[in-house]
Parts: sequence; structure tokens; C-alpha cells
Amino acid sequence: MITQREVVPVRGDFRMQVYRGEQLVLEYQDRNLIVDAARSVMARLISGEVSGRSIDRIAFGTNQSTPTPGDTGITSAYMKPVQAFSYPAPGQVEIAWNLLVTEANGMSIGEFGLLTADGALFARKHRTKAIEKESDISIEGQWLIIF
Repeated sequence: MITQREVVPVRGDFRMQVYRGEQLVLEYQDRNLIVDAARSVMARLISGEVSGRSIDRIAFGTNQSTPTPGDTGITSAYMKPVQAFSYPAPGQVEIAWNLLVTEANGMSIGEFGLLTADGALFARKHRTKAIEKESDISIEGQWLIIF
């Protein structure tokens, strides 16, 4: 008989590099929130419901509020496909992404999110100081999910 619920932690590490032209102007790394919907996504993947469950997009948004487990979306989102996946260690997946100089110009980026193909928010990261996206700014990043 099970008397205690076992909670398996899932966490994320968010890294990004901001460039103005060719010059690196900001490097940033911090943990991020894996939202409640991610647990439902993972449960359905395990049970064989795989259609639409894979992370396939990154979203850039304007909301600078602190993430909560119940978050379900990204505000005023600019979305694009992620670039690549790698598996640096057992139980880890690293998701590479970027934002080019031609994308989301004029946006005040205060949040980032990983989304599944069916639109579920998997992870969210916010910044207290927004990035003012201009036509000479590009961003590269890596989002590590650890099981």
C-alpha cells in the first residue's frame, strides 16, 4: 500500500546569449519553472498519447511577472520552431533556440516559454528587466530540462 505520494522533480536551466551585431552584450543563466501542464504532457507521453506532445516551439513574450505553476501561456507571443535537441546526460534534454536580427523587432521581451506542438506551455522563464529587441539584436539560447 502506498502511503505517501512520490514527487519526481523536473527542473529546467535556462541560458541565453544576447548579441548586438557580432558583439556579445549579455550572458544569462538561471533556473526556470516547469509548469503544471508539463506533468500532464509527460504522463500522456508515457501512456502512448504522443501526437502533439513534443516540444517544438519557443515563445518570446512581454509579461515580466514571476512564473507560477498554473501558467498556461505567453503574453503577446512571438513563436518560432526550436533549432535542435541534444541529450547531454541520462535524464536530460537540451533544446537549442535562437531569435534572429530580423525577428520580433520592437518587442519588449520579458518572458520565454517552451510549447508543445498542441500549444501546451511546458516551461516558462521571466526577466525582471526586459530585452528591448532591435534590428541589431540577436539572441541564442539553450534550455536544459532535467528529469
